[in-house]
Amino acid sequence: MTERTRVIDEVKDLVCPAARAISRTRAQIVLGFAVVVTLLCGFALAGAAVDDAKITANEAVAQAEVLEGSTLFRTLVRFPLPNGDVAIPELGVAYPRGLAPGTSVPVEYDVTDAVHVRVAGRTALSESAPLLAVIVVTWLVALPLARRMRRSAPVRG
Repeated sequence: MTERTRVIDEVKDLVCPAARAISRTRAQIVLGFAVVVTLLCGFALAGAAVDDAKITANEAVAQAEVLEGSTLFRTLVRFPLPNGDVAIPELGVAYPRGLAPGTSVPVEYDVTDAVHVRVAGRTALSESAPLLAVIVVTWLVALPLARRMRRSAPVRG
């Protein structure tokens, strides 16, 4: 037997048990991924609800201008505070769907901390459809896939 064949056999002896273990648990891996996606979406909804509660507890309303430089992940706005200062929240405005730079939009913000800003009339509950859709689609794909993987799993012997 050549040196090359021995190396290949050693690698095969090392990798095959790990590959068999992964193949036996692949259905659990798929379901675990679905659980992680569900938890992340749940935490995002919970965080949005907490921010909404902070805004609602000390709510003020202002007319804000949507600024240039907004990205997919944040929409910047500028609005006046009652003391005459101008606020530009670093993290942008919550629930910005449909806003275009240069437009004016009513916003609700937390008087005690003006970084908590949302578009007036929008809440975590009213804007939760995309996250709920992600959860539903994840489970609609994960459950049949895991069931199929379980049926085709190798028999332990």
